[in-house]
Amino acid sequence: MIDTLYIEQAIATHPRVREIGLRFPSANQIMCERYGAVFNRKNQNFRLQKKNPSLILAHKFDKHVLETPEGYGIGGRKNYYFSHMLNCIYDCRYCFLQGMYRSAHYVLFVNYDDFFSAMDAKLMAHDGEDVWFFSGYDCDSLALDPLTGFAQHLLSYLETRPHAMVELRTKSTQIRALLGQAPLSNVIVAFSLTPEPAAVALEHKAPSVAKRINAMAQLAENGWRLGLRFDPLLDDVRFEEHYQSLFRDIFDRIDPACIHSITIGPFRMPGSFFSNVVRLYPDEPLLAGSFANRDGLITYPKEREAAMLAFCFDELRAYVSGDKIFSCAVGGRDTVRADTEPINLGFRASSH
Repeated sequence: MIDTLYIEQAIATHPRVREIGLRFPSANQIMCERYGAVFNRKNQNFRLQKKNPSLILAHKFDKHVLETPEGYGIGGRKNYYFSHMLNCIYDCRYCFLQGMYRSAHYVLFVNYDDFFSAMDAKLMAHDGEDVWFFSGYDCDSLALDPLTGFAQHLLSYLETRPHAMVELRTKSTQIRALLGQAPLSNVIVAFSLTPEPAAVALEHKAPSVAKRINAMAQLAENGWRLGLRFDPLLDDVRFEEHYQSLFRDIFDRIDPACIHSITIGPFRMPGSFFSNVVRLYPDEPLLAGSFANRDGLITYPKEREAAMLAFCFDELRAYVSGDKIFSCAVGGRDTVRADTEPINLGFRASSH
């Protein structure tokens, strides 16, 4: 439940702002000049705010679409990302957002058409080529969709732009907008997944793994293409057993033919973000793991990372071909093992 709405004065009469305001008639509405005055304030307590975040309604003026980090992607040559929201309703202990942002409040940019115009500009710049756009970097793509309605606007835009390839990354089961229309071949609905013990311990407020698999099954039955995102991989003493069980549970329900791509990547976080998260959660066992500082990133030692990636790659090869498996590994493009076929490698901070 949202108790407080912050609204930029310039968009106070925007139809989407009015509509959202009606959804929370009891919320305290506070006007502000720019969202940053609230979101970027110093001396905020992220952990305290996370218990009851406010919603900030704002207008994004520029940088609607940005290039992904070099090497990041799932097979396309032109890769960009966009964020119609900042922050996530879930509370995953490994999420880099809590180390990056000062505030746990949600920011929704209501000028959706400007994001689509920026996507059009990229399509024109790469005329005739498929261009990939990734949603879910700074937020969960679908978790607040019943409130924002963004997915339906995005799908309407994509219907007439076959070269605009979009990944919607999520842990959510909010898939009504997708089930309500015919599937689009240029949309991949990508679910972030960890083994059930890790999900219970670390992915607070997120739907259970079983519910996510059920949502994937519904989408697959309705013709949508799926992505599996095992990112971050989280080490423990039963790593192999837990990930074998997770893969088996997924493919017991999901036809591998419905899978567009799979990504695997170890836990990794910029050192400054990691320090911030440790200050927020000093007693979190995950953060006391056997990590190494590798080129400013906190992650697993190189040998353990390679072993984790190789194990998951071999296990997943039992279900899908190797060319569908992509890996985000520290240090750029490489191969997992000399005696296996190469897999695709990219980088970004661990998924939230």
